[in-house]
Amino acid sequence: MAEADPTFQDEQSGADLPGREGGNRIGSKRLRLIAMLSVPLLLLIGGVTYWFLEQGKVSTDNAYIQQDKVSVSAEVGGVIQGVFVKENQHVEAGQLLFRIDPEPFQLQVQQANASLASAQANVTALANDTDLSGTDIASAREDIAFAEANFARQKALWERGFTTKADYDAAQHAVEQARSSLRDALARQNEARARLASGAAVPGVNPQIAVAQAHRATAQLNLDRTTVRAPVSGVVAESDRLQKGQMLVTGLPVVTIVESDDSYIEANFKETDLEDMRVGQRAKIRLDAYPDVPLEGHVASIGAGTGSEFSVLPAQNATGNWVKVTQRVPVRIAIDGKSPRSLIAGLSAHVTVYTNDKGR
Repeated sequence: MAEADPTFQDEQSGADLPGREGGNRIGSKRLRLIAMLSVPLLLLIGGVTYWFLEQGKVSTDNAYIQQDKVSVSAEVGGVIQGVFVKENQHVEAGQLLFRIDPEPFQLQVQQANASLASAQANVTALANDTDLSGTDIASAREDIAFAEANFARQKALWERGFTTKADYDAAQHAVEQARSSLRDALARQNEARARLASGAAVPGVNPQIAVAQAHRATAQLNLDRTTVRAPVSGVVAESDRLQKGQMLVTGLPVVTIVESDDSYIEANFKETDLEDMRVGQRAKIRLDAYPDVPLEGHVASIGAGTGSEFSVLPAQNATGNWVKVTQRVPVRIAIDGKSPRSLIAGLSAHVTVYTNDKGR
């Protein structure tokens, strides 16, 4: 029977093979054509979409968290007597950081007090001086009156020939000496008044006392400066030189206070990104350390110069092998609100500024 004949079945099935192979070839060609056309089309659609999405904003990953840092140094030299903070400790403004041995400065205050007391005693003595009281002046005037009267008698006797030339000259000389003594007494009185007088710079205070008071104030100020306090609130850093017994030199920084509560972003944008950037425009911040903590901010200011302009060795482009390089301009981004995570100076950030905002 035909159903049982294998040869007949193979012939029947083989009769349809050429048609099927042709159909498969046509289908695979269509698939390849669709794939060849769809891939560029998808790329084109993706590129156009990306271009439209990127319009109105500029981004950079050349951005870092910045925090103001205050270097604390000793205003007077001396040996550290006590240290009251440690590395990474949060301190408040006015909190005691360290203390310098105050004994040398206490002695200076005592010396200044002694100088002030001496000046006050001198002024008291000048006020009670006889030159200032006018006693010598009154005595000199009495001497003048007596000498003039004696000279008048000698002159009358001389004119009548009842005295000698020597007595006449002696009486005349006594008058001149009495007048000279009066002039000296008046000069001494003026000098005494001058020593007690006060100048326009410190009215009502004798100059000797004013000098002594200034020396005492300076000594007291140096004594107060042996106690060093935090000028701002923040976190203590670089305190390795802050050791008990360490000899401090005036003006040498020994510890740094990082103002962690006042952070901002310094983003270095390409100069080609600044055309539409304005102060006040909205910004989005993403930190590499905390990728799940997005922050909002705004453009606080745009730098007055490129980074190369403020470098230690600015680039000199007046050469024959000059190559144009796109410059970077620092832009300060203020952080709006408080970050849920503590911010650390120097952390890397990615900043996007929406330039379609009007800003200010």
